[in-house]
Amino acid sequence: MADLDALRTRWSHTLHRSRGTHTPALDPDPSPGLSPSPSPSPDPAPDPSPYAENLLVRWSEPQRRYHTLDHLTAVLDHVDVLEKAADDPDLVRLAAWFHDAVYRPDRSENEERSARLAEHALPEAGLSAAATAEVARLVRLTVTHAPADDDPNGQVLCDADLAILASPADAYAAYTTAVREEYAFVPPDAFREGRAAILRQLLDLPRLFHTPHGTREWEGPARHNLTNELTLLTS
Repeated sequence: MADLDALRTRWSHTLHRSRGTHTPALDPDPSPGLSPSPSPSPDPAPDPSPYAENLLVRWSEPQRRYHTLDHLTAVLDHVDVLEKAADDPDLVRLAAWFHDAVYRPDRSENEERSARLAEHALPEAGLSAAATAEVARLVRLTVTHAPADDDPNGQVLCDADLAILASPADAYAAYTTAVREEYAFVPPDAFREGRAAILRQLLDLPRLFHTPHGTREWEGPARHNLTNELTLLTS
């Protein structure tokens, strides 16, 4: 189960850093006989908490089986692993929060709607126009997971999102089961055909991962898992 308080804290810290703000704090050890150091001016931007709650509610919707708070946590954890490869890891983290914030398995415009949600919420939450545009761009990039060679932020987000493909066998099996549950409305034959097509597309890519860590640590295990799943689906 996801740790909601930890996620709230991660969101708050990421948003504060991304908009260049801080929380007020007194000097913890003023010199004797002197007044305490004055507090930094209060953060003029809105409280991050309502935005976190809105996103947590979205990620907890009942139609989700894989695209859940556990997936969000895993993507954020993977961004932490890859952060040195990004130009702005905090904007990548914000994109991770929004990348499946709108998710309906029977619709094809989830990424676009998630990007538009970011474009609406982040300026209101105090993020600059340029930072908001970058977050929305990254969210839209998860449609293809094909970042350019000169797009380190995109490479980190896409690698973090696809890292599940390199999981140990039991975790990968749980992932495929959860995906099937999200698409329970699709008949078995149609699901096998559609899933097999996706697996073939992934295996045909020259590379699944783009960061040095992803290429080194995840490419081989991911291709092994995808090949095994395809074999099971088509046997």
